Amino acid sequence: MRRKLLAAGLAGFAAAAALAGPAAADTTGDTIVTLTVNAAGGLSITVPATANIGNGVEGTTISGQLGPVTVLDQRGSLTPNWTVTVVSTDFVTGGGTSGETIPADNVSYWSGPATGTAGTGTYTPGQLTAAQAVVIDTPKTAFSKTGGTGNNFATWNPTLLVDVPDGTVEGVYTGTVTHSVV
Repeated sequence: MRRKLLAAGLAGFAAAAALAGPAAADTTGDTIVTLTVNAAGGLSITVPATANIGNGVEGTTISGQLGPVTVLDQRGSLTPNWTVTVVSTDFVTGGGTSGETIPADNVSYWSGPATGTAGTGTYTPGQLTAAQAVVIDTPKTAFSKTGGTGNNFATWNPTLLVDVPDGTVEGVYTGTVTHSVV
């Protein structure tokens, strides 16, 4: 009889447990998700391959725009700051003798304002106006960008001024203007 009572008690307990349903379960679940944002590229600069800024005679200034200079910053950086410097070589013709050379210290540059920008931050021309033109026989700041985040770009169309010294001979003079970005 005890066995019957015990069996009946266990059966009743099992039935009560089945009717009560499952024990309370956790109703939330967290998934930690990661992803990677890659940089689209690096920091680059494009400049015109050639520029003809005009003509003049000795004792005058020849000036003209070089064409668009563009910095493209695709580093995806938290601090995408950059600075562009510019420097010129001497301008020479023929054999490059003293009468066939316009020294780099006769070459001036002014960046002018940006003609286009994108991205956050502050874009600063090195020389906003012609009155601020600088001699570029040594590297000078042409343009810079500070602040903001992420990718960006800036374009400007700088002007070159070449003072042709007295005693300079006739000819087509060639020099190199180099823009560098860091």
